[in-house]
Amino acid sequence: MPFGHDMVYSLATVVELINTAAGDHDALVDIDDLRAFVRKRRVSGVDAVTVRDLAEVRTLRTDFHDVFTAPDQIAAVTRLNKLLGRTSITPRLAEHDGFALHIHYFAPGASLAEHLAADCGVALAHVLVENEWERLRRCRAPDCEHVFVDESRNRSRVYCDSRTCGNRMHVAAYRARRRPERDQGKKRPAVG
Repeated sequence: MPFGHDMVYSLATVVELINTAAGDHDALVDIDDLRAFVRKRRVSGVDAVTVRDLAEVRTLRTDFHDVFTAPDQIAAVTRLNKLLGRTSITPRLAEHDGFALHIHYFAPGASLAEHLAADCGVALAHVLVENEWERLRRCRAPDCEHVFVDESRNRSRVYCDSRTCGNRMHVAAYRARRRPERDQGKKRPAVG
């Protein structure tokens, strides 16, 4: 995809945020979890994290998930517009923490949820504007609920991680193909 590093970083952040709720495990249960997420994703301009931030970010996570799992591009656009409509956006250039010059979209003094909604929402908007909606995907492994952005050149990625889900599914498919061969080898000819 022809996006700069800041867009790619924001897309990775929204994917990681959504995936904190994948499966039976919720990785955003308390404020410490949210602080760890902010540190890991290097979300700038966040001084303190509150219980209110946790509730707002958890709601935002659901809203972003709804964009990723929309049945079509029109629904994704509608859902993202609704999210962005609740967000104050003030574009400005920034250079900090070793990152090259890039654009922040969150308004000064924005809450953590507004910050994430603005920066990650605009990144998703660029994906939709570029008519790349199909790149917003859910892992095809039947026991995985992770989402990802397919950055492959030919839009062929189907698993959130080729080393885990992809490998597991390929091994299962291989074993399923080999099973009939093994079963035929076990059959003994009838003795007459």
